Order: sequence, then C-alpha cells, then structure tokens
Amino acid sequence: MSKKNRRNADRPAKKKRVIIPFVERPFEDLAPEAELVAMREILPLATLEATVSAEHGGEALTLTTILPGMASAIRREDGVLLVAVQTVMSSGDASLDIATSILKGLELKPGSSLEISEQPEPGPRLQDVIASFGEFTMYQQPDFWMTPEEAAKPDNQQALADSREQLVPTRAIAGVPGAYWCRMSHEFVRYVRPESRDAVLDALARMRTAGTASFDESRFIGAFRAQGLLIPVWQLQAGSEADELEKPMAKFAEAFDAAIASTEPLTADEKRARAGIVSRQVTLR
Repeated sequence: MSKKNRRNADRPAKKKRVIIPFVERPFEDLAPEAELVAMREILPLATLEATVSAEHGGEALTLTTILPGMASAIRREDGVLLVAVQTVMSSGDASLDIATSILKGLELKPGSSLEISEQPEPGPRLQDVIASFGEFTMYQQPDFWMTPEEAAKPDNQQALADSREQLVPTRAIAGVPGAYWCRMSHEFVRYVRPESRDAVLDALARMRTAGTASFDESRFIGAFRAQGLLIPVWQLQAGSEADELEKPMAKFAEAFDAAIASTEPLTADEKRARAGIVSRQVTLR
C-alpha cells in the first residue's frame, strides 16, 4: 500500500450528512402560523412569547426575528431566553431548525449565546416542543435584545439606534392581522394570509377581474410564496403611512375574506387572471 493510500486509510470516515426532507408548510397546525411566517420572511423586528412543553422543562421563552450577530439563541443576563426565527442555517424545515435552537438554547447560561452553522439532525419540531404561544409584538428598535437596565445605558442606546437604521421600516396595519406596511424604494403593504394558497389565488383572481383588488389608490403588483403561505403585495401612493391605511384596509379585508370563502367556480376571465398572478409568483425559500 502506498503512503498516500495508508494516510487515507487512517483518516476517520466523514460523517454522512443526513438529508432533511423539505417541508413546504413548516408551521402548519400552529395557531400563530401567519405570524411565524411573517417573522421568518418579512419582519425585521418582532417577538412571539412561547412556553416549552413540560417534557422539555416548561420554560417560558421569547422567539425573535433576529439576534445580534445572527446568533441562534441568547440567554440574557436576567435569564430570559431569546431564540431567533431567522437563522444563518436553513435545513429545508424551518420548524425543525427553530426547535433545534430552542432545545440547545435551554442549556445556555445567563450572558451566553448559541451559534448553529451546521444542519441539524432529524428530531423534534416546533409542533413537538412548544406547549403554547403568547403575545406577538413588533418593535422599531431591538431593545428587547437586552435587559431594561442595559438598554437604558447611553452606549447601548446608540448601538440600538444604529441597528434600527439598517432595517426596513415596517409597521402592522391596526385591525388587519397579517397586513404590514413597509417603506423601501416605495411604500408597500404585504399581507400574509393563513388560508391555503389556492383559496387566496382564487380570491385575488375574482377581485382583479371585478376591479376590486386594491384599496386607497394602491396597486396590486403580485404575490410571493413563503413557508407554504401566499403573501400578496400592493404598492401604495408615495408617502403613504401605516395609520392612514387602517380604515381602507379594514374594508378591503372584509371583501377579501368573502372572496376567499367563496366556493363558486372561476369564470374564464377569472381563470386567466389567476394564471397571470401565478406566472409572477416568487418563492422565498
């Protein structure tokens, strides 16, 4: 045997990578599915309170959109456990990824953080780990990363303000769950719908054909798929603010709900409108 072959024989075999099956709708059957999808895909700063099942210790924790340095989890100095929904690593099953961060994060000591860069092994998912969910909250700056005492320090206040400047301004539309205003090159509304994609597509097709697929002089520009749900998008009039949309969007939401609930077959024109919407769909992960 040559020296090269002997060296190769002495090397330990690489651990075989386990293939995690892709899950199209990873948060299905969880009550805050739409909020989790929004946190994973479009919201810069939000939290969702949760409690781990008794089997895993029954601890209360806070799910967050992101954490400093894209950490997977942080145990604050006051003992509060923060677990990120947006992570560097993605296995194809977001529910598994987050559950893995939770279970590893439960072992953290105060003041320490967790970084996961490798794909997790098959194991419990959020549906197996979380016993209940609590309040969902959006923020304009990430002061929840720290204890109130830490966040009050001048240096930290400046750091938090700097972090805010790097994020897309985003606000929830009051009274319309799942609807989020944001300001980028223009102002937009992105509307996370919890119903099946087919039902939402049919509704959009009905409304486009009827000329009712907009509100407050907005323009429906398409929809994208994210974690198994559909997120329609409207471009707003320049300078539009979130609080100006409450009444027009509330009225629009009623019509949208009715269109989604309809079981009437699509007409030929509606089918053509649906095909046009589908052709412009984009998938996020």
